[in-house]
Amino acid sequence: MATQYEISGATAKEIAASVERGVTDGTLEPGVALPPVRRLADGLGVSPGTVATAYKELRQRGIVVTRGRGGTVVASSPAVASRRPPKVPEGLRDLAGGHPDPGLLPALVPPSRLSPGARSHRSAPRLERLEDAVRDWLGAEGVPAEHVTFAHGALDLIARVLSVELRPGDAVAMEDPGYHHLLDLVTAMGLRIVPVAVDDEGVRPEAVRGALRTGVRAVVFSPRAQNPYGGCFSEGRRQTLVEVLRDASDALVIENDHASAVADAPLRTVTGAGPARWVHVRTVSKFLGTDLRWAAAACDPVTLARHDGRLLLTSGWVSHLLQETVHGLMTDSGTRALVARARETYARRRTALGRELAARGIASHGASGMNLWVPVRDESAVVNGLRSYGWWVAAGARFRLASGPGVRITAAGLEPADAERLASDFAAVLGESEATYGG
Repeated sequence: MATQYEISGATAKEIAASVERGVTDGTLEPGVALPPVRRLADGLGVSPGTVATAYKELRQRGIVVTRGRGGTVVASSPAVASRRPPKVPEGLRDLAGGHPDPGLLPALVPPSRLSPGARSHRSAPRLERLEDAVRDWLGAEGVPAEHVTFAHGALDLIARVLSVELRPGDAVAMEDPGYHHLLDLVTAMGLRIVPVAVDDEGVRPEAVRGALRTGVRAVVFSPRAQNPYGGCFSEGRRQTLVEVLRDASDALVIENDHASAVADAPLRTVTGAGPARWVHVRTVSKFLGTDLRWAAAACDPVTLARHDGRLLLTSGWVSHLLQETVHGLMTDSGTRALVARARETYARRRTALGRELAARGIASHGASGMNLWVPVRDESAVVNGLRSYGWWVAAGARFRLASGPGVRITAAGLEPADAERLASDFAAVLGESEATYGG
């Protein structure tokens, strides 16, 4: 749709700043179309090249996107305005957030031994004992763990790696549907997304092969607990992907194992077997606590050097207090027992909901992890319909690129008895929407 916001400026920099102000204050909302280049140039009395330069800068910074004949529009999650998930309406059961059950998380107790005085840790950014624990953790599941590093969460690590490997305009192969914050991040970095279809076994090899043929510079996927679809690699899928990636010498492969310990599926990693350039990323927020903004990664030596070089120039290191806390939890027998119980509980709850939905003729996907993806014809009708029954689920639009509509349901805190009621309400909503929209 056309916008009434009046863009101003006589130079490319001024025009770009004017658009940015409109996006920042909310006048130019996501999806709003900007004027065609020539029309805006005529209106401002500048050359079309000046407007084109302004639009290019805005694209590179992730503020706008170009949709071919659809023109230039404000990005769905512009980099200058943080998009937060909608607030859960009062009185509704929240099944939209993708969060773990708080009752299955350990208590976060800061270490009693604090870092002495004000000093730099740049010469020794990682605690040796935590490095050893990470190598044991990753190596036990077949990930080559000679070279490891830490970051402030998985998104922080992935962003840093992409920033040193790619330039604005480069293409990245991403899961579709995929993790919405990661999709937003890549767009905000000015990178171009090539959608890669997924199924119950993870990314589809033919889709990855097709993306590589287009010249993508990086491929990002999850080997298990894929968010939101729940897919996990079978051994056959893993082997096929290894063969596809073996010839992709120019592409960096990022394996995002975000749920790891509570994924309820074995890790079938492609690292060390297929790609020459690779990163295996793990975070602990799903099973040790969402406030533990820490991630570990194993990677090839070139990627390690580039990541750590950029880290050195920015935050320098991950807090040693945070590292001490993570190490204490990872090596505590009681915490390990709690994580094992969480893994079993999430599997039981996810399976129960899938079974109840299937009993009512509703197909869903969720082979591993905490979520189920339910394909639907009309996302808004389902989300609003379930809201009337007291449930709050996530519309699939935030996760999709080219794939079909659906909703994501987080089953992490949903007891089997509640699953039966939700499935019944879901069936009722589908019946109501078919009556409303013509079936």
